[in-house]
Amino acid sequence: QVQLQESGPGLVKASQTLSLTCTVSGGSITTDPYYWSWIRQPPGEGLEWIGAIAYSGSTYYSPSLQSRTSISRDTSKNHFTLRLTSVAPEDTAVYYCAAVDWGDERPAWSMWTQRVRLWGQGTQVTVSS
Repeated sequence: QVQLQESGPGLVKASQTLSLTCTVSGGSITTDPYYWSWIRQPPGEGLEWIGAIAYSGSTYYSPSLQSRTSISRDTSKNHFTLRLTSVAPEDTAVYYCAAVDWGDERPAWSMWTQRVRLWGQGTQVTVSS
């Protein structure tokens, strides 16, 4: 059974770079047909899809965060990593990694969170000013 687990710092200073890693167990980020995604939820807000790296290695980013976001992977460790630069207090949120299933469909930009099949537990990240 595929499981996902986030790891990284819980507190980051403003203007610094946030780095989070998702470890995938019980499956393969290159052969299980998922888009390996990062999603966040600020306090009192809805879920916001950040971006993804597909099993093929292709990357996808939310237009609102693309300029500050990069997602990469280490296939030998079955990890994928989020890097968010120039963070500010408004980046404070619970951050989740997730497996999104598009099947044979082309990804639809407004529906990423509706197609999540597997979730990590989430990790709280607070940005201090």
